[in-house]
This record gives sequence, C-alpha cells and structure tokens, in this order.
Amino acid sequence: MMTDSLLQDARAISDRIVSLRRAIHAEPELGLDTPRTRDKVRADLADLPLEWAEGPSTTGAVATLKGSRPGPAVLLRGDMDALPMQEETGLDFASGISGRMHACGHDTHTAMLAGAARILSARREELAGEVRFMFQPGEEGFHGARFMLEDGLLGGEGDVDRPLPEAAFALHIMPNAPHGVIGSRPGALLAAADMVRIAVMGRGGHASMPHDTLDPVPVACEIVGAIQTLVTRRFEAAEAVVVTITQLDAGSAHNIIPDEAVLTGTIRTLSPGKRKAVQAALRQLAEGIAKAHAMEAEVTFTEGFPPTLNDPRAIDLGEKVANELGGPGAFLRMDHPIMGAEDFSYVLQKIPGAMYFLGVAAEGDDWSRCCGLHSSRMMVDEKVLPKGAAFLAACAARYLARGWD
Repeated sequence: MMTDSLLQDARAISDRIVSLRRAIHAEPELGLDTPRTRDKVRADLADLPLEWAEGPSTTGAVATLKGSRPGPAVLLRGDMDALPMQEETGLDFASGISGRMHACGHDTHTAMLAGAARILSARREELAGEVRFMFQPGEEGFHGARFMLEDGLLGGEGDVDRPLPEAAFALHIMPNAPHGVIGSRPGALLAAADMVRIAVMGRGGHASMPHDTLDPVPVACEIVGAIQTLVTRRFEAAEAVVVTITQLDAGSAHNIIPDEAVLTGTIRTLSPGKRKAVQAALRQLAEGIAKAHAMEAEVTFTEGFPPTLNDPRAIDLGEKVANELGGPGAFLRMDHPIMGAEDFSYVLQKIPGAMYFLGVAAEGDDWSRCCGLHSSRMMVDEKVLPKGAAFLAACAARYLARGWD
C-alpha cells in the first residue's frame, strides 16, 4: 500500500471531510456527552463495513475495520468535545450555540479520523489485521480516554479474544505551526497537568490590630514566592517543571484580616517521578512556612492527565510516513516538549504509540502570528485536512504491514 496513493484517496474525499468538520463545528458539544457529534460520525460512515461498540460511561464509540487476513490490531484516535467559550471567528459555519466553540480543533480531529476510516475501508482486502477508530469525548479535562479504556472499548488486557491494540496513533492540529508540517518527538511530548490547592489557616481580626491575629495573607504570599525558588533550585532545568499559582482568595473587606487564605494553581511535569517529587516538595514547603508563622497549611492535589510519552519506534514510523507524504523535511523532530496536556496519555500508558502535531496555518501566512489553540479566533486551513486523514491511514497501514520496521 503506497502512501502517495492514500493521499490521493484522501484528496478525492476532501469535500466530505470538510463537510463533516463544518457540521461538527457548527454544533459543538461539551464533556463526556457528545451524542450529536457521535451520530454525525456514524451517519457519515454508515455505508462502511465497520463494527461499532459503545460503553456505559460516555458517548464515545469505537469502530473496528477487520482486514481480509488475520494480523495485529492498531488504534487511531480522534476527540470530539469542544470548549465552553464564545466563538469570534465570523465563519459561515461558526458555532450556533452560545458559549461553546471548537477552539482546540477536535472537529478537525474527528473529521480526519472519519476520513481515514473511509480510506482504509476501501482497501480492506489489502489489510492483515484490524484498525480500531476511537471517537472519544471528554478530552478537555474530563478524562474521556480513561473512561473508554475502563469500559473495555479499546480491548481488554486479559481478553484473549480482543486484547488491547499493539500500536496507537493520534493527530492534533496546531494553528500556529507551518502549513502541512507534521511534528513530534520521542519520549515526553506533553506534560502531566495537576491542580494544587493550598489553604493557609490563621486567625482573623481587625486590620488595625494585626498583632492580635494570625494573618494568613502574607504567609500565602510568602509561599507563592518560595514556590518559584523551589522550582528553580530543587529541580534541574533539563527536565522542565512548571508551578503557576493563578488564584489567591482571601478576605471580605479592606479592614478585616481573614481566617484563611487559599492559593490555587497548576503543576506541569514531564515524568511520573517528577510528578510525585513536586507534590511532595510543595506539601513540605507550604506546611513548613505556615508552621514557621504559627499557622497550618492544608495542601491538596487534584490529578489531571499524566504526561504524554511517545514510543521512539512510533516517532520513527511517523517520520517515514510524513516524508513519504510530503517529501524530505515534511516531518519536524521537536527539540522540546510542550507543557500543555492531553488525555491520549492514558492510551499511551497502555499501548505503545505516539501523538503528532499537524500545522494548519494557511499556506503563505506568518504562522507564528496566527491565533493559537483555545483562542476564540482560532482558524484552520481546511486544505490540510486530507493530509491528516492520509497520515493517520498510512500509519495504521504501515504498522499492519511491517510492524515497527
């Protein structure tokens, strides 16, 4: 199966891919409940020889394409949910629902995955093995991938008849990246994202008599400053650690010292080991500073997605596929991870594979000045979408034919 012919196949159905993307974009859904988006996908692919499965926890669905001969299983994933924000693009097919927008490109991910399903279905006789197309809700902080794994939709580790796939691939658009360039890196691609909450508990009173109180506000401020020292002096710069305090909530009036001051923020780390170490260090720091001022600090963590860790073999495979699609230089090996987070990380904890980025800035534009992900004015050059569909299809086809070679 030649990669260039897959690209031709994708271009032949370009209008269909774009039409599905626009239909999804105009009617965005949030969280784990995306039934209209799922139904649009199922209707678009209804004529294909796919076996569908859904689970009890989400509106996610997995479509399985079985090749003509036995072989391994490979997973391709696209996410379906939008963001709770107002769209300001002015597009003809802009969101028709106030306060919702596909500002992270999940509409394009779903449409490209549906395109890959159509391309590969037309070549079913050439496939040895099966491809599972994962249409996933709840990526934007709702752990949709984890729920679909727990529901057994991707296969079961102890299921002899349907074990987990042997490889997994996902594609994420990047609006402020060069047109059509595909990029990724081995190892850490994206960070773990956890929330920290630090409550400093003192004793309030009149602001004119602070000596009669235990004022938690300066202690909370001291903790914020000390966190910056902790990050730069306790953790090596070679593996990035980010701790950002974004909220300080305290007090109800200008002349009242409150009983409590609460800090909240985000923690970004690139490995499971650093994730644990940062949490332990933050707890020690906050409790120690509070104790030095005769107060207490209560530190709680809400764990988000784990780090997205790519298998080096999958990066090699993706580079070969990208260069076959676009010629030498079509694949960018990224020097550094990005400190954002992705719940495809749950899949990569169980299945070797990789996530890649696809540049969707308009050809000729200064891509560095384009609005980025999660912007209310984020735009996509739809001419790139067939390439994304062909890339996903080619990754699956190559793995089924040659494994990691």
